[in-house]
Amino acid sequence: MFSNKLFTLTTRRLSQLPKQSNLAAAAAFSTTPAQSDIFSKISFLGTGKMAQAMMSPLVNKSLQSPSSITAYDVSDSALDNVKRLFPGMNTASCIQEAVTDSELIVYAVKPQNVDKVHTEIWKAVQEGKVRSDATILSVAAGKPIESFVSGSGIERVARSMPNTPAQIGAGVTVWGCTDNIDSNDRRRIKKVLDSFGKTVFVDDESFIDMSTSISVHMGFSRETATILTHHTLLGSTKFAMETGEHPAVLRNSVTSPAGTTASAIYELENGKFRTVIKDAIWACYRRSLEMGNKNSQVGPGRQSMVVMGSQMDLARDDDDVPKPSAKSKHHPVEPPRSEMKRHFDDSDDENGNGRKVA
Repeated sequence: MFSNKLFTLTTRRLSQLPKQSNLAAAAAFSTTPAQSDIFSKISFLGTGKMAQAMMSPLVNKSLQSPSSITAYDVSDSALDNVKRLFPGMNTASCIQEAVTDSELIVYAVKPQNVDKVHTEIWKAVQEGKVRSDATILSVAAGKPIESFVSGSGIERVARSMPNTPAQIGAGVTVWGCTDNIDSNDRRRIKKVLDSFGKTVFVDDESFIDMSTSISVHMGFSRETATILTHHTLLGSTKFAMETGEHPAVLRNSVTSPAGTTASAIYELENGKFRTVIKDAIWACYRRSLEMGNKNSQVGPGRQSMVVMGSQMDLARDDDDVPKPSAKSKHHPVEPPRSEMKRHFDDSDDENGNGRKVA
Protein backbone atom coordinates (compact mmCIF):
# COMPACT_ATOMS: atom_id res chain seq x y z
CA MET A 1 0.00 0.00 0.00
CA PHE A 2 1.02 3.58 -0.43
CA SER A 3 2.89 4.89 2.55
CA ASN A 4 0.71 6.84 4.96
CA LYS A 5 3.29 9.58 5.16
CA LEU A 6 2.45 10.52 1.58
CA PHE A 7 -1.04 11.46 2.61
CA THR A 8 -0.48 13.65 5.67
CA LEU A 9 0.14 17.34 5.27
CA THR A 10 3.30 18.81 6.69
CA THR A 11 2.85 20.05 10.25
CA ARG A 12 3.46 23.62 9.23
CA ARG A 13 0.86 23.69 6.46
CA LEU A 14 -1.64 21.61 8.40
CA SER A 15 -1.65 24.16 11.19
CA GLN A 16 -2.59 26.83 8.63
CA LEU A 17 -5.77 25.08 7.55
CA PRO A 18 -8.98 26.67 8.89
CA LYS A 19 -10.42 23.51 10.46
CA GLN A 20 -13.59 25.09 11.84
CA SER A 21 -14.57 26.96 8.71
CA ASN A 22 -13.69 23.96 6.56
CA LEU A 23 -15.89 21.63 8.60
CA ALA A 24 -18.69 24.15 8.68
CA ALA A 25 -18.50 24.55 4.93
CA ALA A 26 -18.55 20.78 4.49
CA ALA A 27 -21.66 20.52 6.64
CA ALA A 28 -23.41 23.00 4.38
CA PHE A 29 -22.65 20.92 1.29
CA SER A 30 -24.94 18.17 0.11
CA THR A 31 -23.18 14.83 0.47
CA THR A 32 -25.81 12.91 -1.49
CA PRO A 33 -25.37 13.11 -5.26
CA ALA A 34 -28.30 13.04 -7.62
CA GLN A 35 -29.46 9.54 -8.46
CA SER A 36 -28.04 9.72 -11.99
CA ASP A 37 -24.74 11.28 -10.99
CA ILE A 38 -21.58 9.51 -9.86
CA PHE A 39 -20.52 12.57 -7.82
CA SER A 40 -22.60 15.51 -6.66
CA LYS A 41 -20.22 17.83 -8.53
CA ILE A 42 -17.16 17.22 -10.69
CA SER A 43 -14.79 20.08 -11.50
CA PHE A 44 -12.41 19.88 -14.45
CA LEU A 45 -9.36 22.10 -14.22
CA GLY A 46 -8.24 22.21 -17.84
CA THR A 47 -10.41 21.41 -20.85
CA GLY A 48 -7.93 19.87 -23.29
CA LYS A 49 -8.20 16.59 -25.16
CA MET A 50 -7.97 14.36 -22.10
CA ALA A 51 -10.51 16.41 -20.16
CA GLN A 52 -12.92 16.22 -23.07
CA ALA A 53 -12.23 12.49 -23.37
CA MET A 54 -13.53 12.19 -19.81
CA MET A 55 -16.41 14.66 -20.15
CA SER A 56 -17.84 13.07 -23.27
CA PRO A 57 -18.69 9.58 -21.93
CA LEU A 58 -19.80 10.97 -18.59
CA VAL A 59 -22.40 13.11 -20.33
CA ASN A 60 -23.25 10.91 -23.32
CA LYS A 61 -23.65 7.77 -21.19
CA SER A 62 -25.77 9.70 -18.65
CA LEU A 63 -23.29 8.96 -15.88
CA GLN A 64 -23.07 12.61 -14.86
CA SER A 65 -25.47 15.39 -15.79
CA PRO A 66 -23.89 18.42 -17.49
CA SER A 67 -25.33 20.69 -14.82
CA SER A 68 -23.29 18.85 -12.17
CA ILE A 69 -20.00 19.43 -14.02
CA THR A 70 -17.99 22.65 -13.89
CA ALA A 71 -15.08 23.38 -16.19
CA TYR A 72 -12.27 25.91 -15.88
CA ASP A 73 -9.60 26.84 -18.40
CA VAL A 74 -7.29 29.81 -18.80
CA SER A 75 -8.54 30.11 -22.37
CA ASP A 76 -11.94 31.70 -22.92
CA SER A 77 -12.19 30.12 -26.35
CA ALA A 78 -11.62 26.69 -24.78
CA LEU A 79 -14.49 27.30 -22.38
CA ASP A 80 -16.71 28.45 -25.24
CA ASN A 81 -15.88 25.20 -27.00
CA VAL A 82 -16.90 23.20 -23.92
CA LYS A 83 -20.24 25.02 -23.81
CA ARG A 84 -20.77 24.19 -27.47
CA LEU A 85 -19.85 20.53 -27.09
CA PHE A 86 -21.69 19.97 -23.83
CA PRO A 87 -24.78 22.18 -23.53
CA GLY A 88 -25.74 22.81 -19.93
CA MET A 89 -22.24 22.33 -18.53
CA ASN A 90 -21.09 25.05 -16.15
CA THR A 91 -17.93 27.08 -16.61
CA ALA A 92 -15.98 29.07 -14.05
CA SER A 93 -13.93 32.24 -14.33
CA CYS A 94 -11.30 31.08 -11.82
CA ILE A 95 -10.06 27.93 -10.11
CA GLN A 96 -11.48 28.81 -6.72
CA GLU A 97 -14.93 29.28 -8.22
CA ALA A 98 -14.63 25.98 -10.07
CA VAL A 99 -13.72 23.87 -7.02
CA THR A 100 -16.26 25.37 -4.62
CA ASP A 101 -18.66 22.66 -3.43
CA SER A 102 -16.91 20.11 -5.69
CA GLU A 103 -16.77 16.47 -4.63
CA LEU A 104 -14.28 15.42 -7.34
CA ILE A 105 -11.61 17.79 -8.65
CA VAL A 106 -9.96 16.62 -11.85
CA TYR A 107 -6.46 17.92 -12.58
CA ALA A 108 -6.41 17.88 -16.39
CA VAL A 109 -3.56 20.35 -16.89
CA LYS A 110 -0.05 19.95 -18.22
CA PRO A 111 2.46 18.76 -15.60
CA GLN A 112 4.30 22.09 -15.66
CA ASN A 113 1.09 23.88 -14.62
CA VAL A 114 0.21 21.66 -11.67
CA ASP A 115 1.96 23.83 -9.07
CA LYS A 116 -0.02 26.89 -10.19
CA VAL A 117 -3.23 24.97 -9.65
CA HIS A 118 -2.03 23.84 -6.21
CA THR A 119 -1.57 27.45 -5.16
CA GLU A 120 -5.13 28.40 -6.08
CA ILE A 121 -6.69 25.36 -4.45
CA TRP A 122 -4.66 25.89 -1.30
CA LYS A 123 -6.17 29.37 -1.08
CA ALA A 124 -9.66 27.93 -1.60
CA VAL A 125 -9.06 25.41 1.20
CA GLN A 126 -7.92 28.17 3.56
CA GLU A 127 -11.03 30.18 2.77
CA GLY A 128 -13.30 27.20 3.45
CA LYS A 129 -14.52 26.89 -0.14
CA VAL A 130 -13.44 23.26 -0.50
CA ARG A 131 -15.43 20.53 1.20
CA SER A 132 -13.54 18.32 3.66
CA ASP A 133 -14.36 15.16 1.72
CA ALA A 134 -13.25 16.50 -1.66
CA THR A 135 -11.09 14.18 -3.75
CA ILE A 136 -8.48 15.07 -6.36
CA LEU A 137 -8.25 12.92 -9.47
CA SER A 138 -5.08 13.64 -11.43
CA VAL A 139 -4.44 12.73 -15.06
CA ALA A 140 -1.22 14.78 -15.13
CA ALA A 141 1.81 12.66 -16.02
CA GLY A 142 4.70 12.23 -13.63
CA LYS A 143 3.31 14.07 -10.60
CA PRO A 144 3.37 11.90 -7.45
CA ILE A 145 0.49 11.75 -5.00
CA GLU A 146 2.53 13.35 -2.22
CA SER A 147 2.89 16.53 -4.26
CA PHE A 148 -0.89 16.91 -4.51
CA VAL A 149 -1.43 16.34 -0.79
CA SER A 150 1.20 18.81 0.34
CA GLY A 151 0.62 21.29 -2.47
CA SER A 152 -3.18 21.60 -2.48
CA GLY A 153 -4.18 20.95 1.13
CA ILE A 154 -6.51 18.13 0.03
CA GLU A 155 -5.67 14.78 1.59
CA ARG A 156 -7.77 12.49 -0.61
CA VAL A 157 -5.96 11.97 -3.91
CA ALA A 158 -6.28 9.51 -6.81
CA ARG A 159 -3.62 9.47 -9.49
CA SER A 160 -4.18 7.97 -12.92
CA MET A 161 -2.30 7.50 -16.19
CA PRO A 162 -4.73 7.31 -19.13
CA ASN A 163 -3.40 6.89 -22.66
CA THR A 164 -4.33 8.69 -25.88
CA PRO A 165 -6.98 6.18 -27.13
CA ALA A 166 -9.09 7.29 -24.17
CA GLN A 167 -10.18 10.05 -26.55
CA ILE A 168 -12.25 7.47 -28.47
CA GLY A 169 -13.30 5.41 -25.45
CA ALA A 170 -10.62 2.75 -26.03
CA GLY A 171 -8.07 3.80 -23.44
CA VAL A 172 -6.34 1.82 -20.73
CA THR A 173 -5.70 3.54 -17.41
CA VAL A 174 -3.52 2.49 -14.49
CA TRP A 175 -4.51 4.23 -11.28
CA GLY A 176 -4.08 4.23 -7.53
CA CYS A 177 -5.14 6.36 -4.57
CA THR A 178 -4.48 7.30 -0.98
CA ASP A 179 -5.48 4.88 1.75
CA ASN A 180 -8.06 7.30 3.14
CA ILE A 181 -10.35 6.80 0.12
CA ASP A 182 -12.73 4.00 1.04
CA SER A 183 -13.98 1.20 -1.17
CA ASN A 184 -17.22 2.97 -2.06
CA ASP A 185 -15.45 6.09 -3.27
CA ARG A 186 -12.89 3.96 -5.11
CA ARG A 187 -15.75 2.33 -6.99
CA ARG A 188 -17.07 5.75 -7.97
CA ILE A 189 -13.65 6.90 -9.18
CA LYS A 190 -13.28 3.66 -11.12
CA LYS A 191 -16.67 4.27 -12.73
CA VAL A 192 -15.42 7.63 -14.01
CA LEU A 193 -12.23 6.08 -15.40
CA ASP A 194 -14.06 3.04 -16.81
CA SER A 195 -16.23 5.37 -18.88
CA PHE A 196 -13.42 5.83 -21.44
CA GLY A 197 -11.74 2.41 -21.43
CA LYS A 198 -10.15 -0.36 -19.40
CA THR A 199 -8.78 0.33 -15.92
CA VAL A 200 -6.19 -1.40 -13.74
CA PHE A 201 -5.92 -0.48 -10.05
CA VAL A 202 -2.54 -0.74 -8.33
CA ASP A 203 -1.66 -0.51 -4.64
CA ASP A 204 1.88 0.68 -5.30
CA GLU A 205 2.17 4.14 -6.88
CA SER A 206 5.42 3.19 -8.60
CA PHE A 207 3.41 0.98 -10.97
CA ILE A 208 1.66 4.06 -12.32
CA ASP A 209 4.98 5.35 -13.62
CA MET A 210 5.87 1.87 -14.83
CA SER A 211 2.63 1.68 -16.83
CA THR A 212 4.36 3.62 -19.60
CA SER A 213 6.54 0.54 -20.21
CA ILE A 214 3.97 -2.25 -19.53
CA SER A 215 6.56 -4.97 -19.05
CA VAL A 216 7.00 -7.85 -16.61
CA HIS A 217 10.60 -6.67 -16.38
CA MET A 218 9.31 -3.52 -14.66
CA GLY A 219 7.55 -5.55 -11.98
CA PHE A 220 4.05 -6.06 -13.38
CA SER A 221 2.56 -9.51 -13.10
CA ARG A 222 2.34 -11.34 -16.42
CA GLU A 223 -1.45 -11.09 -16.31
CA THR A 224 -1.44 -7.33 -15.76
CA ALA A 225 1.29 -6.73 -18.35
CA THR A 226 -0.69 -8.79 -20.86
CA ILE A 227 -3.89 -6.83 -20.22
CA LEU A 228 -2.10 -3.51 -20.57
CA THR A 229 -0.30 -4.59 -23.74
CA HIS A 230 -3.41 -5.97 -25.44
CA HIS A 231 -5.52 -2.92 -24.67
CA THR A 232 -2.74 -0.51 -25.59
CA LEU A 233 -2.34 -2.14 -29.01
CA LEU A 234 -6.11 -2.44 -29.50
CA GLY A 235 -6.77 1.16 -28.49
CA SER A 236 -3.90 2.52 -30.57
CA THR A 237 -5.11 0.65 -33.65
CA LYS A 238 -8.67 1.87 -33.19
CA PHE A 239 -7.43 5.40 -32.62
CA ALA A 240 -5.38 5.37 -35.82
CA MET A 241 -8.32 3.99 -37.80
CA GLU A 242 -10.89 6.42 -36.43
CA THR A 243 -8.76 9.54 -36.72
CA GLY A 244 -7.43 8.69 -40.17
CA GLU A 245 -4.18 10.41 -39.29
CA HIS A 246 -0.78 9.14 -40.43
CA PRO A 247 0.93 7.21 -37.59
CA ALA A 248 3.81 9.69 -37.62
CA VAL A 249 1.35 12.51 -36.92
CA LEU A 250 -0.22 10.56 -34.05
CA ARG A 251 3.22 9.76 -32.65
CA ASN A 252 4.25 13.41 -32.74
CA SER A 253 1.04 14.45 -31.00
CA VAL A 254 1.95 12.42 -27.91
CA THR A 255 5.71 13.05 -27.97
CA SER A 256 6.33 15.86 -25.52
CA PRO A 257 9.86 17.32 -25.44
CA ALA A 258 12.01 15.30 -23.02
CA GLY A 259 9.00 13.15 -22.17
CA THR A 260 8.61 9.39 -21.72
CA THR A 261 7.69 8.75 -25.36
CA ALA A 262 10.60 10.86 -26.60
CA SER A 263 13.00 8.86 -24.41
CA ALA A 264 11.67 5.54 -25.71
CA ILE A 265 11.87 6.66 -29.35
CA TYR A 266 15.47 7.80 -28.85
CA GLU A 267 16.46 4.33 -27.66
CA LEU A 268 14.62 2.67 -30.55
CA GLU A 269 16.38 4.86 -33.09
CA ASN A 270 19.71 4.43 -31.34
CA GLY A 271 19.26 0.65 -31.58
CA LYS A 272 18.50 0.81 -35.31
CA PHE A 273 14.92 -0.39 -34.74
CA ARG A 274 13.72 1.18 -37.98
CA THR A 275 16.42 -0.67 -39.92
CA VAL A 276 15.68 -4.00 -38.24
CA ILE A 277 11.98 -3.75 -39.13
CA LYS A 278 12.83 -2.78 -42.72
CA ASP A 279 15.25 -5.69 -43.04
CA ALA A 280 12.64 -8.12 -41.71
CA ILE A 281 10.11 -6.91 -44.28
CA TRP A 282 12.59 -7.29 -47.15
CA ALA A 283 13.66 -10.73 -45.89
CA CYS A 284 10.04 -11.87 -45.93
CA TYR A 285 9.54 -10.57 -49.47
CA ARG A 286 12.78 -12.10 -50.75
CA ARG A 287 11.94 -15.49 -49.31
CA SER A 288 8.55 -15.36 -51.02
CA LEU A 289 10.30 -14.69 -54.33
CA GLU A 290 12.70 -17.57 -53.76
CA MET A 291 9.85 -19.96 -53.02
CA GLY A 292 8.40 -19.03 -56.40
CA ASN A 293 11.74 -19.56 -58.15
CA LYS A 294 12.10 -15.87 -58.83
CA ASN A 295 15.05 -13.55 -58.46
CA SER A 296 15.25 -12.49 -54.82
CA GLN A 297 18.09 -10.02 -55.26
CA VAL A 298 15.86 -7.00 -54.67
CA GLY A 299 15.78 -4.19 -52.18
CA PRO A 300 18.48 -2.09 -50.50
CA GLY A 301 22.01 -3.30 -51.19
CA ARG A 302 20.86 -6.03 -53.61
CA GLN A 303 21.14 -6.33 -57.38
CA SER A 304 20.88 -9.13 -59.94
CA MET A 305 24.24 -10.86 -60.28
CA VAL A 306 25.60 -13.68 -62.40
CA VAL A 307 28.35 -15.16 -60.26
CA MET A 308 29.48 -18.53 -59.05
CA GLY A 309 30.15 -20.19 -55.71
CA SER A 310 28.53 -18.90 -52.57
CA GLN A 311 26.89 -16.03 -54.45
CA MET A 312 23.95 -16.05 -56.87
CA ASP A 313 24.22 -18.08 -60.05
CA LEU A 314 21.26 -16.93 -62.13
CA ALA A 315 19.72 -18.81 -65.01
CA ARG A 316 17.30 -17.24 -67.43
CA ASP A 317 14.35 -18.93 -69.06
CA ASP A 318 12.97 -18.24 -72.49
CA ASP A 319 11.15 -15.15 -71.20
CA ASP A 320 14.46 -13.75 -70.03
CA VAL A 321 13.27 -13.72 -66.38
CA PRO A 322 16.15 -14.41 -63.99
CA LYS A 323 15.74 -17.43 -61.72
CA PRO A 324 18.10 -18.97 -59.19
CA SER A 325 19.81 -22.13 -60.41
CA ALA A 326 20.18 -25.33 -58.43
CA LYS A 327 23.52 -24.02 -57.15
CA SER A 328 21.93 -21.00 -55.43
CA LYS A 329 21.24 -21.13 -51.74
CA HIS A 330 18.51 -19.72 -49.51
CA HIS A 331 19.38 -16.10 -48.77
CA PRO A 332 22.81 -16.14 -50.50
CA VAL A 333 23.60 -12.75 -48.99
CA GLU A 334 22.09 -12.92 -45.54
CA PRO A 335 21.23 -10.51 -44.05
CA PRO A 336 21.97 -7.19 -45.87
CA ARG A 337 25.35 -6.24 -44.49
CA SER A 338 24.93 -2.56 -45.22
CA GLU A 339 21.84 -2.44 -43.04
CA MET A 340 22.35 -5.00 -40.28
CA LYS A 341 26.12 -4.57 -39.94
CA ARG A 342 26.65 -8.23 -39.16
CA HIS A 343 29.77 -9.94 -40.50
CA PHE A 344 30.18 -13.47 -41.75
CA ASP A 345 33.18 -15.40 -42.96
CA ASP A 346 33.23 -17.08 -46.36
CA SER A 347 32.85 -20.58 -45.00
CA ASP A 348 29.55 -22.33 -44.30
CA ASP A 349 28.41 -24.37 -41.36
CA GLU A 350 26.75 -27.75 -41.65
CA ASN A 351 23.46 -26.09 -42.62
CA GLY A 352 24.96 -24.07 -45.42
CA ASN A 353 24.78 -20.78 -43.51
CA GLY A 354 27.59 -18.28 -43.21
CA ARG A 355 29.34 -18.32 -39.88
CA LYS A 356 29.01 -15.16 -37.82
CA VAL A 357 32.45 -13.92 -36.78
CA ALA A 358 31.64 -10.48 -35.31
